[in-house]
This record gives sequence, C-alpha cells and structure tokens, in this order.
Amino acid sequence: MLIIKSNPDSSIQFREEAMRYRKVKGNEHVSLSFPQMHHQEKPPEDNLTELMEFVLLGVADMPHLQWFLFGLFLIIYIIILMSNGTIFLITKMDLALQRPMYFFLSNFSFLEICYVSATLPKMLMNLGTQRRRISLVACATQMCFALMFGGTECLLLAVMAYDRYVAICNPLHYPVVMNHRVCMQLVTGCWTIGIPVLIEFTYQIFSLPFCGSNQINHFFCDILPILRLACGDTFLNEMLVYTLVVLFVMVPFLFILGSYSKIISLILKLPSATSRAKAFSTCSSHLMVVVLFFGSAIITYLRPNTRHSERTDKVLSLFYTILIPMFNPMIYSLRNKDVIMALRKFLCK
Repeated sequence: MLIIKSNPDSSIQFREEAMRYRKVKGNEHVSLSFPQMHHQEKPPEDNLTELMEFVLLGVADMPHLQWFLFGLFLIIYIIILMSNGTIFLITKMDLALQRPMYFFLSNFSFLEICYVSATLPKMLMNLGTQRRRISLVACATQMCFALMFGGTECLLLAVMAYDRYVAICNPLHYPVVMNHRVCMQLVTGCWTIGIPVLIEFTYQIFSLPFCGSNQINHFFCDILPILRLACGDTFLNEMLVYTLVVLFVMVPFLFILGSYSKIISLILKLPSATSRAKAFSTCSSHLMVVVLFFGSAIITYLRPNTRHSERTDKVLSLFYTILIPMFNPMIYSLRNKDVIMALRKFLCK
C-alpha cells in the first residue's frame, strides 16, 4: 500500500494560486495575456481618431501677414462681387446685349460670384478671428460646393467656346442653332450635370478614416490636402480624383482647343486684316480666360507630387479661386466694345 504524504508548503502554495485565480476572474479590468496568441490581438484603437473638426492652417506660419492678407482678400472679394454683379446686371438690362454670347457671359459672372463665395468668406473669417477650426460637415460642404462650381465653370467655358465656333464658322445658321431654348438647355446642363457625381465623390472622400493630425495645410477644404490626412490606402480615391479631372477639366479643355483650332484656321483665311482682327476680337477675351483658368487647374491636379507640393498648391489655389475671378470681368469689359457701351449707359443712369 502506497501512502503519499502531502507537503504542507505545497498545499499553502496551491491555495494561494487558487485565490489569485479567483481574484483575476472576478476583476473585469484585468485581462489574461497569452504569449502564443499575441498575433491575434487587434491594434490599439487610440491610433485611429474619429475627427469631428479640422484646422485650416492657411498662412499660420506667417502671423505678421495675417491682417495684411485679410485686408487684401476683403478688397478683392468686394471687387469680385461688384464687377461680376455689374456685368450680370447690364447683360440682363441692356437690350443690345440680349444675345447668346452675353447670355452665357451673365451666367458666367453669376457663377464666379458663387464660386468665390464658397471659399473666400471662410478664409476671411479665419484671418480676422484667428479661429481656423472647421467642422467635418462644414468642410465637406465647402469642398462639395467648390467642386460643383469649379466643374460648372469648366463646362460653361466649353459651351462659350462652342458659341464662338458657331458664330464665326457658321454665321448664317447661328440664330437657328443658338436659339434661346438651346441656350437654356446648355446652361442648365452645365449647372446640373456634375451635381450627383460630385456629391457622391465628396461622400467617398469624407467616409475615409482620418488619423493623427487634423491640420489642413491649405486655405480651404480642397481634395489633395484632405486625402493627405486619410488613413490607409487612398490609391483608389486618388485614381477617382484623376478620373474626375479628366472628365470635368481635360475633356472640356480639349473640346475648347478643337473649337479654337477651327476658329483660328478660318480667321487666317479671311481676306482682309480688318475682318481678321474683328473676328479674333470676339473670342480673344474668352480665350484668355480659358488659358488662365484651365492652365492653373491642370497644373494643380495633374502634376506629380513634389517635396514642395503643399506650398505650391496653396499658391495655385489662390490664383484660380481668387485672382482669376477678379480679372475675368476686366478682361471681358475692357476688350468688348458692346460691354463698355452698356456699362457707360448703366453708370450714367
């Protein structure tokens, strides 16, 4: 008969281990860790932050220029509102300007006011109050409206090029081809065709998880600065950006180039220098606006990323969102005799 004697020390140790195990089981905040299962653990959620607001840095790195830029941008905004508003009014009121060309110009002037108002008031508020915070919903709304107005401007410039093509290359059929019904349909298409696409695109961008910093190194909520803050792989979103740029920028730009290549070839065939100068003067203003706007937009969204891309993006964005809308009324009014005459009659009233 085998008798096993128990060791008192081992019994005490066993009871202590059992009590320690019961304490661990009863404590909700203590987790048992097994070295062999570390590969199944999820990454800590502290690394992923659900951002509810962003910070628009703008020119935060140049505080000595804050009030100077506030005054400069405020003056530019007033000029844009007054000049584009004046062109919009005179094209509606003056009977001599009741033609398709000026119908498109009035819509273009109104569009410029909307386009600038999507970004510039918030920029002025940030510079004046030094509070650069913007909520996620406000940021998405700002980007969506900026994209919609920018896409509409690209399409409207293409329609204006088509109007010039018909007027110069087919002058006898111009009143029939560009009647009021067709003009209304073209303008309505420019304003509405991109709305569902760009709303869905904005939703896709802001559905991405954002991690780390919430600082946007830009003046407003633009596509590329927002994508830089997104977590994970954004390759598909970047490809979608390039697709939209091709559809709303490159396709209208190539259409405009095709229209003006035919216009210029026809102008060069005209017999007299006077007729060539008169024909070219009717489309030179529009051509200048096209080169300025599309040139800056293509450089911004289709150039490869470089080490200094963020600063370059900010400079280019100021160019096509503020400076070009300020210059456009001057380009159209100073180079168009009909607009100058209508402006003089408007000011003399």
